[in-house]
Amino acid sequence: MAGPTTRVLAVLELLQANGQMGGAELAERLGVDRRTIRRYITALEDIGVPIVTEQGRYGGYRLVAGFKLPPMMFTEEETFAVSLGLLAASQLGLTNAAPAIASVQAKLERVMPANLKSRVRGISETTQVILPRREPSRDDRALETLTKATETMRTVGLTYHSPQHDPVKRQIDPYGLVFQQGRWYAVGFCHLRGAMRSFRLDRISGVHLLSGTFIRPTRFDAADFLSESLMSWGPTHEVSLVLHIDHAASTGFENQFFCTGQFEQVEGGLLLHTRTDSFEWFAYWLAQLPFQFTILKPDGLKEALREHANHLLASCESASPYSTDTP
Repeated sequence: MAGPTTRVLAVLELLQANGQMGGAELAERLGVDRRTIRRYITALEDIGVPIVTEQGRYGGYRLVAGFKLPPMMFTEEETFAVSLGLLAASQLGLTNAAPAIASVQAKLERVMPANLKSRVRGISETTQVILPRREPSRDDRALETLTKATETMRTVGLTYHSPQHDPVKRQIDPYGLVFQQGRWYAVGFCHLRGAMRSFRLDRISGVHLLSGTFIRPTRFDAADFLSESLMSWGPTHEVSLVLHIDHAASTGFENQFFCTGQFEQVEGGLLLHTRTDSFEWFAYWLAQLPFQFTILKPDGLKEALREHANHLLASCESASPYSTDTP
């Protein structure tokens, strides 16, 4: 979460890593305007960092020769892990994350030996981490505020915008945050309902810290609670089926499955227990699988799949009025 201090330090790290840099380039890297960059330069000079400013077409800012911050040391494995983490962090919807990410990237490049520095740049230039598209946010500071509240165990106030109801004021004790399938969720105790709830951050606005505090339950797992609560929202039909897929392929398949469910390795494949509110939609999804499966229950899903299969067969057998074939 980037505040003014983080942004100022990001300028310092970029100058140490790259030598002389123009105001326009610094502004682009940090996502601010050039006037703000000049304020950051002034702030660095005020704390004793020696900076040379050169005017003109090829001018810019640079540190006085010999000025260095204490170095940090990373192993090759750490370099790889941090570089991938930075790529992923840029897609997680972190408010004003660009300056912090640029600062960390610059630190890595500044302190690495030549071979590791080359690897860091290679990863950032040639590797992509594509996460599910994130839902647009109502409150750009919601994630930052909720993270702080979760860490310090502070109650927050917010407005929750449900598609079915008017906006409602809530007070919650956020026990944890989870990013799943392109959405951020806050999990915790809702004072209005007097029970545990999960809240989508793209439906939250006006998040602010309150004076109240709370104690997080021991060994509480926000991801587990979210999975259980998602299974209870809306869907009403229990579904059990065996996916005839080998163990090696099943590991990746579980991570890409379209909804929340419980998987179990059994003889002949992967046993799935889940729920659905639409047999027709579930049958459509099953028909696209590249491997065989066996529906154990319910009968309604079996019938929906038979109907879908009949429609597909009819499409192959019916004569088209647009056919150009001649007898």
